[in-house]
Amino acid sequence: MSIAANLVIAVVALLHVWFLILEMFLWDKPSGRRAFGLTAEFAAQSKVLAANQGLYNGFLAAGLCWGLWLGRDGIDIKLFFLGCVLIAGLFGGLTASRKILVIQALPALLGLVLVLLT
Repeated sequence: MSIAANLVIAVVALLHVWFLILEMFLWDKPSGRRAFGLTAEFAAQSKVLAANQGLYNGFLAAGLCWGLWLGRDGIDIKLFFLGCVLIAGLFGGLTASRKILVIQALPALLGLVLVLLT
């Protein structure tokens, strides 16, 4: 497995840990509201839903870390979780915010390509 592929996978995993933190713990705080462009009222009303979404992002990060930990034996796991991240990023980019395509889908696509090229 190339170092570049593993670095991109690690970055994608770290991004999803950051999404977990934003959605589970900072959603209704000024930094979380600023990151997502939320009003205080909307953030308060949607806090439980955001926490659930954050938990799923944590599972994506955990799966990517698991694949990294397994090394060469984790290629299928890396591909699966990068695929999940890519699909989630495409869906979010088409339904919620176009910037999700750049922040989430593009790094996952790059990771998938690098893993497949090794």
